[in-house]
Formats: sequence, structure tokens, C-alpha cells
Amino acid sequence: MPSFTFPPGFRWGASTSSYQIEGALDVDGRGSCVWDRFTAQGRIQDGTSAATACDHYHRFPEDIALLKAAGFDSYRFSIAWPRVQPTGTGAVEPRGLDFYDRLVDGLLEAGITPMACLYHWDLPQPLEDAAGPQGGGWQGRDIIGPFADYARIVAARLADRVKEWMMLNEPNVVAIFGYGVGEHAPGHTLGEQGILRALHHQNLAQGAALRAIAAEHSGLTLGTVLNLQPSVPDSDKPEDVAAAARWDAVWNRVSLDGVLRGEIPALLAEKMDSFVLPGDREAIRYPIDLLGINYYSRMTMKHEEGHPFDVWWGEAQCRRWTGMAWPVQPEGLYDLLSELRTGYGNPAVFIAENGCAYDDVVAEDGQIHDAERVLYFREHLESVAQALAEGCNVTGYLCWSLLDNFEWAYGLAKRFGVVRVDYDTQKRTPKDSYHFLSAVAKSGRL
Repeated sequence: MPSFTFPPGFRWGASTSSYQIEGALDVDGRGSCVWDRFTAQGRIQDGTSAATACDHYHRFPEDIALLKAAGFDSYRFSIAWPRVQPTGTGAVEPRGLDFYDRLVDGLLEAGITPMACLYHWDLPQPLEDAAGPQGGGWQGRDIIGPFADYARIVAARLADRVKEWMMLNEPNVVAIFGYGVGEHAPGHTLGEQGILRALHHQNLAQGAALRAIAAEHSGLTLGTVLNLQPSVPDSDKPEDVAAAARWDAVWNRVSLDGVLRGEIPALLAEKMDSFVLPGDREAIRYPIDLLGINYYSRMTMKHEEGHPFDVWWGEAQCRRWTGMAWPVQPEGLYDLLSELRTGYGNPAVFIAENGCAYDDVVAEDGQIHDAERVLYFREHLESVAQALAEGCNVTGYLCWSLLDNFEWAYGLAKRFGVVRVDYDTQKRTPKDSYHFLSAVAKSGRL
């Protein structure tokens, strides 16, 4: 598309998550989380761990400097629940809150707006172990109160300086891969009911946390972050069309329609009837100020029995694939933003994650010339520009991720960062993609 100028005030930045970059897992009283146990069970593909990761816990000033040098004005980070409450309830660890104090102050000194996410998957292990009547962790209602209390504790410490708060990150991924098929922590294979219970209880906890913060603080921007990916059928066969619709309900609508509309998708209502109680729909709906969107690709789905909801991945139609074997489909981001405008009242949204892993190579000049990632960002920003031109209420774009990091079950092998991290030396090297995004952020033009 022709050159595009982003509107005044459009925000640029990067996102990270605590578990993927902080390291220091046994420092300053931090408790254990479900990913610690999952790793200890030998379930990380490359055999690595997040014990050090990017050592951001000790090196955050250097990482803030990278954000500032890029011209980024916003940074979404997550707070590690087990740093703040080592057991998930009760006693607060002041050294954990002290760390986030230092991080926030450093961001503000650099002119960067902090966007805090309360939960990016590092659930305190004791909450997972404390099985209530419906199960532990996100399987039951016992987690709702503790999450709201945790939100209240963190906001009480930081809300004088942090004005933008996201509750959850990708509840669908937590539910499906953590509780449904066992590929993520805590590693359960509970099938359809495990997935739907985890989705619903995250919705309820999110609603409780939003209300807890709003009751005690004014002038904040409150929201959440959802991974939204259009679900399209593998073929025009009726069974594949129906499978894609079912997957859309699970992947997108439980979370999206829950917080925005207080609705349970009709396709799933019967399956969820046993644990959706009177008043739940009202409890999960909340008039959020800002919705974060994580987008990576469309999802091409087909009917295949033997999997949850009788759905499985089909063969995507695309020209290129990332190093994660994910399809590159920037047009799907435009479709998603357009649907939010026409079907959901055009809420204020920002791109909270968009990025790609490739097998980066350090060139002879010591740099990383990641042309595929540059192209990926350019094409997705073109989709954002097109959506903006048509009136979509997009307020900013944050890449995933600032740093190469611990990529969950893949370990350290997959690199999403616009800054390379040498895990042996912790040297940071900005890639060509970093310089590309920096140029766009500083000029406001694509």
C-alpha cells in the first residue's frame, strides 16, 4: 500500500512477560509457579529452563534503554504473581513489589508509559495444588477471590504511577493448552470440560479483579488482553464449516463475548451449563476501557474426531511460514479489526502482541539481518493502517517481543525478539527488525 501516516498519539512499543524474561526464579522470596514444575518434569522440548532467561530481573535498566533508544513510548510487561504472593494467597513478599517499583520508576524516567498485565501464565503452584470441589487452579471458583486480592495488592502499590492495567493474557491458550491437551503448564489433559471450566473461571476472576481495582482507584485505564484469530474452515464441507464455527466459539467468543457482552456462546452453552451459575454472565461482563489484541495468524480448522470439540488444525493457505511453522497471514489482522468495528461497537483496542520467530543468524558483521521478520512487521502494519483508514479504533501497536526469551514449551530455541539475547553472555544486539520498527515509531510513517 502507499505510504501511511499514523494518527497523532498512536502508540508504539513492545511487550514481554515476567516468566519469559526475568529469570531469578529463586531470588528475593519468589514462590514456585506451574511453569517451574512443568519444566522440572522434563516437558520443555529443548531441555532448557527459564532459570536465567534474559536475566531481566537484574538487567532491566539495559532493557529500558533499548525501549527508549527505539523511540517506543509504551511497554507492556507482566507482574509475576509468585513474586508478590509466593503461595498465591496471604503474605505479601515486599521484595517482589520493590522490583516492580524500580521497573516502573525506570520506565517513567525514560518517558515510557508502563502497561501492567497482572497474569501472564505464571500461576502460583500452591493454587494449582489446592484442589477445590471442581479442581485446582483455573478449574474452580476458589481462585476468583485470590486473584482479585492479588490485583488489589498490586494496584495499591503501583496505581499512583501505572495508569493502564490489563488483567489476563490469552486465557484461551491457558485453557486449551494448559488444561485441555497438556502441552503447557500445568499440563493437564482434561479435554473439553477442562478447557471450558478454565475459560469460564478466568472470565469470572477477571471480572472480580476489574471491580476490585475500580472500587479503590479512579482515573485508570482497565482492560485485558485476548489472543484473537479468525477461525476459517479447511474446506467447504459442511462438517469443516461447522468445526471452524465451534473452534471460533472456543478460541475467540468465550473470552471476547464474556467481557464485552456477558454472553456464553450458544454453541457451547449446553456444555457449560453445569458450572455456569446464575449471575455469572453479569459477573464476567465489564465495560473495559481498552482491549489488547494478540494476533499471529488465522486458524484453519477441520472436523476430526478424537480431539476436543472434534476439531483439529487443517492446512492453511498462505505464501510463507514462520520458524514456528505458523502461517503468515497479515490480512487476518485487518479482518479481525474490521469485525470488532462492525460487530462489537468499535471498542478502543491496541495490538498487544504481533510478531514471529525465525532462525536468526548472526552475520559476519555481528548483526542480525532478519529480513523475514521485517517483512512480517511491515505487512501487518499495513493491515493496521488499512483498518485505521476505515475507522477502526486502534490506539497503538506493540511488537512481540522486545527480547528473545523463554518460549514456553519450546524453551530457548525459538527467538521472537527484535533484540537478540546471547544466553551465555546476556549480550543484547538489536536486530534489523528493531531498527525498522524504531524508524516507523519515530517518524509515525510506514
